[in-house]
Formats: sequence, structure tokens, C-alpha cells
Amino acid sequence: MSDLSLLVSGNYDYGEEKNSLEEFFSDDQPEASQTDDDIADKKIRAVKIIFGILCFLLLGELVVYKYILPSFAVPKVSVTGLQNYTAEDFAEKLMPFSNTNWFNFDVEQAAAVISNDAGIESVTIRKKFPDKIYINVEERAPVAMILLMDKGLSSALDIDKNGVLFPQKNPELSEAGFLPIVSGLPIEYMAQGMRIPAKYRPLIEQISKIKQLPQQYFASISEICVLPKDSGSYELALIPSQSKVKVLTDRALNEDALKYMMVVLDILNQLGSEVSEVDLRYGSVSYKTR
Repeated sequence: MSDLSLLVSGNYDYGEEKNSLEEFFSDDQPEASQTDDDIADKKIRAVKIIFGILCFLLLGELVVYKYILPSFAVPKVSVTGLQNYTAEDFAEKLMPFSNTNWFNFDVEQAAAVISNDAGIESVTIRKKFPDKIYINVEERAPVAMILLMDKGLSSALDIDKNGVLFPQKNPELSEAGFLPIVSGLPIEYMAQGMRIPAKYRPLIEQISKIKQLPQQYFASISEICVLPKDSGSYELALIPSQSKVKVLTDRALNEDALKYMMVVLDILNQLGSEVSEVDLRYGSVSYKTR
């Protein structure tokens, strides 16, 4: 009786221990698989972080080489609006800024240096990050010219529509007959940005308006002489380019006056008279013979 009890009890204990071991191993298996998943997730996260850091470093390097470094180098200057000036002329003007980077480039000072040239009417300067400087200039357009004596030498100066004197940059215009010579103006020296006296500026405005006409009237007029009067006013004497006749007229220089002058000169040429001077003042026509 006692042996049977031991056998039964022994079998029972073994089965219970076996079940306990199975439960132990079955419980540990999910924990091991979960740990592997966690490790895999950590590895993926680590790879993503490293990839993000590398992308950030690459982006930072791109920003440094494309934006930061160029802004600390000498800027690239582009000049537009040039007609008689050249890029080399402006490179010489901007020589004091040759070692200046984009951040330290003084726009106002550069504009003042360029505007100091009498042949420049206006200038605008714009900076574009990281290394671009855009300069747009408007040159003075000559409408007439004047011959000025300096130390015994004659030098040609241009006059714009506002009466500003500036060095001649395109002598071909005067040689082609598109710029009349204005003589008799009370100017003895040349200074940067100098203007002719105020009472003669209406004459320059009249010349500018005539130059805008489709007819090239000044191709037939070589010189416009200013004749001061005792009253403080002045009259004009026109010298035709194809004739030796001097034409006296009042200070109203316009298209009608030029047409009238050409008609009178044509009539005199047809008559074949030796006329040296024609007077169109006071609403009548008179002349002098040689």
C-alpha cells in the first residue's frame, strides 16, 4: 500500500515538474523575441540619426561654400547702361573697393564715387546676396559742344540738355555733324559738374528739342555763335556748314527759324550774289555783300 502510494506520488511530482519547466521555457521565449525586436528598432533609429547628421553636415557644407565663403570674398560687379564708357573705366573708379567683401561694400560711397564723374547723370547700385553687385548708370547725352582753351590748347567739351559740361567721350558725334559747336559762352575753365550760366540754358534746351526732330538740322549748321547785348540779353549768329554766310537771328532758335534760314540761303545761292551776312532779325531780311 505504501509502495503504490509512493509510485503514484512520484509520477505526479514528475509531471508537475515537467509542466513547470515547459511553462518556464514557454514564458521565456516571447521575452527573447521581444528583445531582438527592440535591438533591431534601436539599430534602425541609430542608422536614421547617423543619416540625418550626415545630411545636415552636407547641407551645412553646401551653405558654407555657396553662400558664406562667397560673401567674404571680393564681390562680382556687373555694370549696365554703358554707351560711351567701358567696364574698364568703372573698374578703375571702383579700385578703392577692390579688397572689400560683399558685407563691407559701401553702396552709398560707391555711388558717390561714380556720380563724381561729370559724364554720369545718375547711378543706382544694388547688392544681391551672397556676392553680386549690380550697377546701372545713365550717361549724359550730349546735345552740343564747346571748345575751351586750356594752357594754350583747345579741348572739346560736351553739353547736355541741362547745360552741364563734361569731357567728350565720343568725338565721332561731332565729326558726323550731329553736335553743333556753341561759341561765345562766358566759360573760361572746366570744373567737374560745372553748368553754363543760367541765362544761356534756354538756348541749350532749344537745341535739345531740335535734335529730337527726325530732320537732322544740325548737319547743315556747323556753329552757333552767342552774341551778348549791352542789355544783358543775347542774339545768335548761325554758321552754315556748306556756306560762308553768317546768319544773324534772335534768341528764339526753333524749327521754323531754321526752315526760314534755309529758304533764304537757297534763294541767295540761286541769285549767285556774294553775300557775307544775312540778317533775319526784326521780322525782315537784309544782307551784306563781300
